[in-house]
Amino acid sequence: MHNRVVDTFNQLASVYEHTVDTMSLYNSEYERPAMMQQLPQDLQDLNILDAGCAAGWYTEQLVDRGAHVVATDISPEMVSATKRRIGNKANVLCLDLQGELPFEDRTFDIIISSLTLHYLKEWGPTLKEFQRVLKPDGLLLFSIHHPFSDIKLLGNPNYYFTELIIDKWYKEGKYFEVPFYRRPIHSIINETVNYFTIEKIIEPQPTTTFKMQEPEKYENLMKSPQFLIIIGRKLGER
Repeated sequence: MHNRVVDTFNQLASVYEHTVDTMSLYNSEYERPAMMQQLPQDLQDLNILDAGCAAGWYTEQLVDRGAHVVATDISPEMVSATKRRIGNKANVLCLDLQGELPFEDRTFDIIISSLTLHYLKEWGPTLKEFQRVLKPDGLLLFSIHHPFSDIKLLGNPNYYFTELIIDKWYKEGKYFEVPFYRRPIHSIINETVNYFTIEKIIEPQPTTTFKMQEPEKYENLMKSPQFLIIIGRKLGER
């Protein structure tokens, strides 16, 4: 699975770098606005980990708000794209979130992870590391595919299990096979609360710009959400 995800996103890196910011309403007018609304406008001198940075859109936003950012991605091509976008304004690393993170305890004020954790079958080791490297009272903000949306992609789903999905994304005239995992709501919540106090669960709604450009898709999202956002606070040491 690791190699498959790396290969897929190495191939998609150019798409993310050149077209996602302006042509993917699911990112620009749905997930991203909802995520950024959860953060203070002023992030001056806060240490933030962008865990799963893709082509660096979030990294750039965080830097622009005054944060000191470490950005990571499993794909070397995504890391290169982020470096081209951000230059030396952030520390950009290629690493696997399933392993031990190369950071000291209590390093970060905030961890933000956009549409990344559903590529991991096991969340426990990753969330444990997130908890370790966050400062006391530190914030975890992450988004994932909504399990009620992903279950529609399976021919014979078993809701109560974590299930591998191989989706097909059509980008720039070709199809990409994208593997990820769907897990039930109770698993998402219970695995998170092993390490964090959940402060808010958000089922985001698309913006009015989305509605103007894609009214049919907008109506579908207002009936059935595509993404799920969770805000957690580090347990203990408060």
